[in-house]
Amino acid sequence: MPELAYVWACLIALSVLLYVALDGFDLGIGILFPMLKDDARRDVAMNSVAPVWDGNETWLVLGGGGLFAVFPLAYAVIMPALYIPVIVMLVALIFRGVAFEFRWKSERRRWLWDASFFGGSLVAALAQGVTLGALVQGIAVENRAYAGGPFDWLTPFSLFTGAALIAGYALLGATWLIMKTEGGLRRQATDFAWAAGVTTYVLVGAVSLWTPFLDPLYFQRWFSTPVIWFAWPVPLLVAATAAIMVRGLLRGGDRAPFLAAQGLFALCFVGLGISFWPMMIPPEITIVEAAAPRSTLIFMLVGAGILLPIILAYTVHAYWVFRGKVREGEGYH
Repeated sequence: MPELAYVWACLIALSVLLYVALDGFDLGIGILFPMLKDDARRDVAMNSVAPVWDGNETWLVLGGGGLFAVFPLAYAVIMPALYIPVIVMLVALIFRGVAFEFRWKSERRRWLWDASFFGGSLVAALAQGVTLGALVQGIAVENRAYAGGPFDWLTPFSLFTGAALIAGYALLGATWLIMKTEGGLRRQATDFAWAAGVTTYVLVGAVSLWTPFLDPLYFQRWFSTPVIWFAWPVPLLVAATAAIMVRGLLRGGDRAPFLAAQGLFALCFVGLGISFWPMMIPPEITIVEAAAPRSTLIFMLVGAGILLPIILAYTVHAYWVFRGKVREGEGYH
């Protein structure tokens, strides 16, 4: 059973990473939306994600549903602790989705749906970052139940991680627009990428330096042998992504900045894994303790073995079919 629990922990972690990597850039476009020069550029930006944005959210459903079914103890502890930011995130995602559809149908109130698209994206990003920060800083647990208050998630550290995620999503959105658009919009996206990139790397560095001092377990992971030999290549690789991004932006590359931004997020996720493992809810509940019975893990794994390849296949197919640049006048209406 421990092996099955670890397999499922990796699958859920992969689902969350794919959600952040894929939905992050369309949330980032929503964050940048008010700063785009005119309606024509906003139309192109929205059209660049129209074929894939709703499919990107599949991974959030898979991660949340998997947590409920496979790690019920973790779900039972995390939800009461983070109920407010999670609900805020879901409501914000609903606003963003509704705005995405209604914006194309309304002429007189388009400004309202533009504001809803921006607000939903910004609030969702902030709520996700706050949720992450609250989980990293630890959740109070007694007798296998949440033992804290309704606002324990609201701390300087969680707000800081929320700001970092907003900047990171804006970077993903800007580099996506560099890759998918041309002309004036691409030049504006390049300016956004410089600003969001500097902000993101500074905030990620600050969060990384802050995290080891939140709990002795984190400090031990990052500053004691033998784990240190696996942990310290991570910041070096983060510096490498920064170099690749700067080089790509200076040379006018289409793909390099976006791939560098995605690499940064993947490395941040690896860093979280180093800090957390083998904890499901720091600092009290391990992956094995939070897992469902063996029969449930096996049953769910069979279903995941069938569904995951299908989801991956249609995701890859969608991105392949809609590859290339998006031009004004083309796309979703």
